[in-house]
Amino acid sequence: MKRRSITTNESWTSRGLRNLTHHWQILVMALPAMAFVVVFSYVPMYGIQLAFREFSPTQGLTGGKFVGLAYFRQFFASPIFGNVLINTFRISLGTLVLGFFAPIVLALLINQVGSLKIKGFVQTVTYMPHFISTVVIVSMLNIFLDPQSGMLGRMMGKDSILADPNAFAPVYWLSEIWQHTGWNAIIYLAALSAVDTSLYEAAKMDGAGRLQLIRHVDLPAIMPTCVILLIMNMGSVLSVGFEKVWLMQNAMNLPASEVISTLTYRIGMQSFEFSYGTAIGLFNTLINFVFLVIANAISRRVSDTSIF
Repeated sequence: MKRRSITTNESWTSRGLRNLTHHWQILVMALPAMAFVVVFSYVPMYGIQLAFREFSPTQGLTGGKFVGLAYFRQFFASPIFGNVLINTFRISLGTLVLGFFAPIVLALLINQVGSLKIKGFVQTVTYMPHFISTVVIVSMLNIFLDPQSGMLGRMMGKDSILADPNAFAPVYWLSEIWQHTGWNAIIYLAALSAVDTSLYEAAKMDGAGRLQLIRHVDLPAIMPTCVILLIMNMGSVLSVGFEKVWLMQNAMNLPASEVISTLTYRIGMQSFEFSYGTAIGLFNTLINFVFLVIANAISRRVSDTSIF
C-alpha cells in the first residue's frame, strides 16, 4: 500500500510538471492575476494580528501588547452594535435578493427577443450604467431626488428623500439594481446561448408557449449558474459597498445608514483606533465566510452543485 501511494504521488507530480511545460503560456498569462491576488489579498492579511494587539505606532504591527479578544468584546458590548448589524443585514440582504433575481428575469426576457438588433440595443442600454462611477451615481441621486429641482423629488413631495432614514435602504437597492442588473445578466445570457436549439423546437412542437419554454428549457439550463453565483454572493452578504453608503450618508439618515464598513472607517481612520477597527473588519470577514460555507453545504446537499 505504501509503495502504491508513493507511485501515485510521483505520477501526479510528473503529470503536473508535464502539463506546466506543455502549457506554460497559460501559466504566464495567469501570473499577473496571481501576483495581484497575492499582493493585495494575502500580504495585507499580515495586519490581521492588530485585532488581537494594542497598536503602538512606535512598536509596529507585532510589537503591541497582546490583548486577546478584548476589542471583539468591546464591539459586542457597544450600544451601536445591534443597530449597525441590523442596518448591514437590511441593506445587504435586500441588495442580494433583488440583485439576484433581477438579472435572471432580464436575461430570460432578452433571450425571448427574436431580432438581433433589438436584443443588442437592449443589452447595450442595460449594461452601460455599470461603467458609471459610484461618485457620479450618488451625484445623480442627489440631483434627481432634490425636493426643489429634482424630478423625482418634486413628484414625491418630500422635504428630502435622502434625509429620510426609512427611504435610505430602498433608494440604495433600486439604484444598485438599475446600475448592475444589465451587467450581471451577461453571464446568464451566455448560459442561455449554449442551450441546444432542438430543445426549443421539440417544446414548440408539443405546444409549449413562451412561458413554458422559459420554465422547462431556459430555467433548467441556467440553474447551475444561478446556484454558483448565489453561493459566491453569500460570501459577501455583510460586505455592503463602502463608497456608496459613505457618499449617501448624512446626519439625518445616519441611524439607518451606518454599516460595518463605514463604522470601521470611522473608528480606524478617523478616530485612529486601528486595533479596534481591525477587529470589527475581521468580525465582518468571519461572518461572511460562515455564510459562504453554510450556503455551499446546503447547495451541495440539495442540488449537488457547489464551489468546493
